[in-house]
Amino acid sequence: MTDPAASGESRYPGRWWHAIEGGRIQCDLCPRDCKLHEGQRGACFVRMMEAGAMVLTTYGRSSGFCVDPIEKKPLNQFYPGSAILSFGTAGCNLACKFCQNWDISKSRDMDRLMASASPERIAATAKNMGCKSVAYTYNDPIIFAEYALDTARACRDAGIMNVAVTAGYIHAEPRVEFFSLMDAANVDLKAFSDDFYVKYCGARLQPVLDTLEYLVKETTVWVELTTLIIPTLNDSDTELRALADWIMRRLGPDVPLHFSAFHPDYKLRDLPATPVETLKRARRIALEAGLHYVYTGNVHDSEGDTTFCPGCGQPLIVRDWYNIRAYHVTEDGRCPHCATAIAGRYGKFGQPFGARRIPVSMASAGSPP
Repeated sequence: MTDPAASGESRYPGRWWHAIEGGRIQCDLCPRDCKLHEGQRGACFVRMMEAGAMVLTTYGRSSGFCVDPIEKKPLNQFYPGSAILSFGTAGCNLACKFCQNWDISKSRDMDRLMASASPERIAATAKNMGCKSVAYTYNDPIIFAEYALDTARACRDAGIMNVAVTAGYIHAEPRVEFFSLMDAANVDLKAFSDDFYVKYCGARLQPVLDTLEYLVKETTVWVELTTLIIPTLNDSDTELRALADWIMRRLGPDVPLHFSAFHPDYKLRDLPATPVETLKRARRIALEAGLHYVYTGNVHDSEGDTTFCPGCGQPLIVRDWYNIRAYHVTEDGRCPHCATAIAGRYGKFGQPFGARRIPVSMASAGSPP
């Protein structure tokens, strides 16, 4: 028999499930509602039925750890310029044909999960390396919720904040506990069409919209949205206006929106990369709808990278990709020109981390970057 540890797997008691007829169990974590026989894995591949119960096979295992700029998540208005320790596992509960991290999120090769760390070790490493927060990212943290939540608790104890980078595809009950330990989230809003979600993601749109409304209206989690713009699939003026109008009506003008450039990958290699002008057009549409903070991503576009004051229009955080070139927000989060409150989370601004990406070995972590 294969040793689970040797194959990059672990066995950890899973939560959010119940027994159903025929000796099966049903996963209650996300709206896929996977119904499993003994030894069968869910659509995410990392949650499975074993000995009549749910187990998580990636607890304590990671595809790697890295210190990133917070802007890479992307979060432009959550302690700009700070460093964040990022990690993920493997698998995903969506089946996006355009996945830009498909080698991790679509992987069924557990051998890649050779980096291991306890929640306490992750929190200590983040603190020792001068990171303000830890990001649960690369693949969706919802599917490794038990590991993410234990790590988030350890981070809270160490004074480190928690960031989820997620598609927001989660049921209402686990959603409450999961986000109660998160300080910020970037949520992928893949498109504003249920047909798109069904055809290209193997999911539905409404649960994601429910998560967004819950986060903005019922929690203190700082939320930013990302929409990957894919030529011919979700880039029409009509859909972009509908998306921006929904955000404006249901979430308000202060939720930042990032339009990110697609590059041909995974199962959508026959489509072209997103032109810069398409992202600029999307940004114009969203600003015309009334949104205050709209960004372009994965391209060099200084205007689309910059945070402007919604009151007087002055550039407050001028960026070049992940580098901050100028910073003019007060410690209490206001425009120094007109005193307008700038939505987000701010503090004393020091030397920005910049565009560096520093891989971290848990065996030798501990020195500041």
